[in-house]
Amino acid sequence: MPELPEVEVSRLGLLPRLVGKTVTDCAVRRADLRLPVPQDLRARLLGHRLAAIARRGKYLLFHWPTADGWLIVHLGMSGSLRLAPPDALAGAHDHFDLCFPAVIMRLRDPRRFGVVLWQVGDNPEAHPLLARLGMEPLSPGFTADWLANAVRGRKTPIKSLLMNAALLTGVGNIYAAESLFRAGISPSCPAGSLKAASLEKLAAAVRETLLEAIEAGGSSVRDYVRSDGGAGSFQLRCAVYDRAGQPCPRCGAIIRQFRQSGRSSFYCPRCQRP
Repeated sequence: MPELPEVEVSRLGLLPRLVGKTVTDCAVRRADLRLPVPQDLRARLLGHRLAAIARRGKYLLFHWPTADGWLIVHLGMSGSLRLAPPDALAGAHDHFDLCFPAVIMRLRDPRRFGVVLWQVGDNPEAHPLLARLGMEPLSPGFTADWLANAVRGRKTPIKSLLMNAALLTGVGNIYAAESLFRAGISPSCPAGSLKAASLEKLAAAVRETLLEAIEAGGSSVRDYVRSDGGAGSFQLRCAVYDRAGQPCPRCGAIIRQFRQSGRSSFYCPRCQRP
């Protein structure tokens, strides 16, 4: 699933090509995504100028003040937003086009777990999908002190807590695994047992890992590509994620894998102590 870095890379790629441009057409080929695509999107957007593209967690937010609303896009499990020339033919999994002069923003989503929704008004976070999201890990509010308050008294494994979007939004499996490795913390460690020094390391590791992944264009492990069609490269830098049976790049111990909350967890048994 595209995580925070992939969504942010998509946003940065779209900004210079789309902001300030006027919508010339809108095509919905499959409305049956994870949630139904609104039937009146074309009528709402045609002739309006895109003012801004923001991000909240793994959601992209497109603002049209003159249309009195925001387009909310989530890439789901396998989606990507690509920029295509006006004459580019749509493929089998290209379900939604937003057309501007000289360029199309196209949602490709093979598994159809993405969303394309409309939120009326000035505040996109009034939408129920966004209203329940937690702290942004790249915001000034994400600190070791905040993390200490968040984990206090919790027996939940720290990796599960990092991936709880209602608490901390956007940190998925890859970046939780890599952040915990950098901080030297086992993914199965009870969150509430972590000391202040470990929480300082973890908060810094989460921020560092996400920023490094954005710089690398995200991680292309399945269907994700950038808006220009290129692949991200952070997966090539992973120390533990998807490296079970291989030596740890830090100490040489063999990376292990186990199931945790329905997901694969990867860790170094020597570098990451419970």
